[in-house]
Amino acid sequence: MVTVESIAPAPEERRDRHLKDARPIIDARKVAVSFKVEQGTVEAVKDVSFQLYRGETVAIVGESGSGKSVTARTVMGLLTKRATIASHSRIEYDGKDVLKFSKRERRALRGDRISMIFQEPMSSLNPVYTIGSQIIEAIRAHRRMSRRAAAERALELLRHVQIPDPEARLNQYPHQLSGGQRQRVMIAMALANNPDVLIADEPTTALDVTVQAQILNLIRKLQQELGMAVILITHDLTVVRQFSDYVYVMQLGEVKEHNTTEALFANPQHAYTRRLLASEPSGRANPLPDNAPIVLDGRNVRVSFMLRKGGFFKPELKELVAVDSLSLNLRRHETLGLVGESGSGKTTFGQALIRLINNDAGEIYFDGQPIHDKDRKGMRPLRSKIQIVFQDPFASLNPRMSIGQIIEEGLIVNGIGENRRDRLARVEDALASAGMPANILSRFPHEFSGGQRQRIAIARAIALEPEFILLDEPTSALDLSVQAQIIELLRKLQDERGLSYLFISHDLKVVRALCHRVVVMQHGKIVEEGPVNEILSNPKTAYTERLVRAAFEVAA
Repeated sequence: MVTVESIAPAPEERRDRHLKDARPIIDARKVAVSFKVEQGTVEAVKDVSFQLYRGETVAIVGESGSGKSVTARTVMGLLTKRATIASHSRIEYDGKDVLKFSKRERRALRGDRISMIFQEPMSSLNPVYTIGSQIIEAIRAHRRMSRRAAAERALELLRHVQIPDPEARLNQYPHQLSGGQRQRVMIAMALANNPDVLIADEPTTALDVTVQAQILNLIRKLQQELGMAVILITHDLTVVRQFSDYVYVMQLGEVKEHNTTEALFANPQHAYTRRLLASEPSGRANPLPDNAPIVLDGRNVRVSFMLRKGGFFKPELKELVAVDSLSLNLRRHETLGLVGESGSGKTTFGQALIRLINNDAGEIYFDGQPIHDKDRKGMRPLRSKIQIVFQDPFASLNPRMSIGQIIEEGLIVNGIGENRRDRLARVEDALASAGMPANILSRFPHEFSGGQRQRIAIARAIALEPEFILLDEPTSALDLSVQAQIIELLRKLQDERGLSYLFISHDLKVVRALCHRVVVMQHGKIVEEGPVNEILSNPKTAYTERLVRAAFEVAA
């Protein structure tokens, strides 16, 4: 039975307003944002109201494209020129309407009193500056401080967010860090000036489960020390339940329901909220044929990097062994999970196996053919058979090309499709398979949410009809309900086309639902491997047990 509340619009005022003495630090009323597109206008946010009080965490949850991030960017003043904010909208910070601030006033506020952690760190960090110089710049933009003092503060922040070897990281560039390490740098920059309000847009998307709990506990600790308020935008309902005080549920640009966290989880009123709470990766991988041939075979693969430490005139080089003589094989139709904490070498191992980076030693075979000795030109005929979906879709999609051009480009390069009409049909089919409409061909990557961009990246890989796909955290940017759809899609494609997947992830719930076998990595070594049910149900090492506990139990 549908209650009256489940269909009535959500009220502007919070349900716990009578319990609050002070006024909200942020009071947003009837925020409406529309975007001009070729087909007309898209109403991304429709009269959204919310309140945030000092020292608390408010969560905004909903599926990709629900308007969560647009709402946050409106608060920050970071919308594109195509965006129009309705004249009746109001966002008060400390009693003043920030929508009426000048550009200079917004800049002074942004990064100082109101700070934001973005979903995709690679698109937020400047690739030509070191990590240290970017954190120092964030500090000195709002504080009168010597460069030396700012450098000390930057080092202190990196220690806070638990980056290994922080002294060396200061002199490194973003591309030299793993996805999780880059996200921790973004968190350090956001906290640099002890803001009043921290907007965290999927702050733990790129982090493994153990570090996720550490980072969220760190934010909560700073909250208590500084009286900082947090807006947490996420699709991870486990995180919402543990770390938020109040929850707003958004769908298609509207707030469908809001309540205290305890009340909302105990008694959700709206059908959409109930569906979100019921979403969880489920099912198991279909059984593997006994005689399935080996598609990918890596033997004693080793990859190392030289890290530079010390000053310019007296540099000290240190070897980092990212992949320490590892072996694995993958059969046709099989999904092999590669799991471990951030910086364990998962992505480096995966990219070495498909020759995206060079290995120092070892042998690699694809379909029985040696590829460890092939250069870029030699690998070209195999590229349509070997595809990859990267962790950060914004970094892997060309911002100057339309969605149609991005997906069609691979077909043109590999000579797939009889003519342009045939190629466009393949592009539309790939988009439909990934759960995206065909009428987006003329739009650009920046016009989509993080989850939508990841689905476009999956469509690009599918379009080439590969035999093998390396999936590097493909569901990390997706909300739970879409995760389930992508898992079903990957299973369906695997059955129909005999695809093999190497699935790199820190989300053990997704690994359990999708993979046949799992390999656990730590510090460049394999610590445990075997059938997924056996490893996750009965881990043999303390490290694997810690990963499993953090994934399936609520970590404090």
